[in-house]
Amino acid sequence: MYKIFDRSALYIRPLSERRSELSINSFLHEGEVALRYENPDLDTLADRIVSSSRDDSQVIIMMGAHVIRSGVSKHIIDLMEKGFITHIAMNGACPIHEFELSRIGKTTEDVAHYIKRGEFGLWKETSELNDIIISSYKGGLGLGEGVGRFIEESNYPYKGFSILAAGYRLRIPVTVHVGIGYDIIHEHPNCDGAAIGETSYRDFLIFARSVQGLEGGVLLCLGTQVMGPEVFLKALAMARNVAHQRGEVISHFTTAVFDLFKIPGDYYTEPSKSDPMYYYRPWKTLLVRTVSDGGESFYFCGEHRATIPNLHHLIIEKRNE
Repeated sequence: MYKIFDRSALYIRPLSERRSELSINSFLHEGEVALRYENPDLDTLADRIVSSSRDDSQVIIMMGAHVIRSGVSKHIIDLMEKGFITHIAMNGACPIHEFELSRIGKTTEDVAHYIKRGEFGLWKETSELNDIIISSYKGGLGLGEGVGRFIEESNYPYKGFSILAAGYRLRIPVTVHVGIGYDIIHEHPNCDGAAIGETSYRDFLIFARSVQGLEGGVLLCLGTQVMGPEVFLKALAMARNVAHQRGEVISHFTTAVFDLFKIPGDYYTEPSKSDPMYYYRPWKTLLVRTVSDGGESFYFCGEHRATIPNLHHLIIEKRNE
C-alpha cells in the first residue's frame, strides 16, 4: 500500500575513507585507574558483587555504547575472566563499535560532518555485521553469540578489546537488545529485519533466563537510559511470574545505576508525574520500583572512565583480602 525506500540507490563508502573520532590507543588497560572517583557506596557495591559471585548469584551488567567509547572494555573483560560477571546485556550500537575497533582499531564517526551529505553510517565494512547476523539467524544463535563468535574466531588485530568475543570465549552470555532503526547497519541494503528480530529476541529470552537467578545478586546499569531499564523491567516481570507460581521470590537484589546525569535530592523516592524527571527511566525503574520489596539501589554520577575502573579496583582488592 505504501512506497518504501529503495536501498539499492545508496552510495556506500569504505571505512578507509572515514574520519573516526576514537582510537584504540585511548583505551585503558585492565587495572589502570586514570581518574579518581570517591563514593563510599562504591565500596559497598564492590562488596555485594564479590559476595554474589561467591554465592553463585547473578551479577548482570546492562550497558550502552558510551561505556565502550569511554575506553574501559578491558576492565569489564577482566571481571568476566575472573568470574565476577555472569551476563552482559548491550544495546544495538555496542556490537558496531566492537566490530570496528576489533577490525581497524578505530570507531565513532563525526556525525555532524557526515550527516550533511547523507553519508553517516554508510560504511561498507561495517555493513558486514548484517551478514554475520543473518548467518547467526540461520544457525539458531542469538545476536550476541553470533557476533562474538565471529570476532573471536577472526584474525582481527584488536579483538582482545571485544567484550562480545570474551563472552563467547568464556561462555558468558553477552546479549544484544536492538531497536529497529536505531543503528547504522539498519541503513544498509543487506539488512534483514527478520534476522535481527529473531536473533535479538532470542537474546532477550536468554537475558530473562539469567534474571531468574537474580535473587541475592546484583544488576548494574551502565550508561543506558532506555534499553537497560525497559528490557530489565519486562524480563523481571517474566521471571517473577514463574517464581511466584513456584512459591519463590526474586526481591532481594542490588541495583546500581552509573550515569552522567545528576539526580537532585533523594533518588530512593520516585519523582511525581508532573516532574520531567519522572521520564528518566533509570530512576523510577531501577532505583525505586524494581527494588521496592526487599532490594537496595545505588546511583553513581560520573564519567565511566572514572567510575568503572575504580569499581574494578575495589572488586579486585576485596577478592584478595
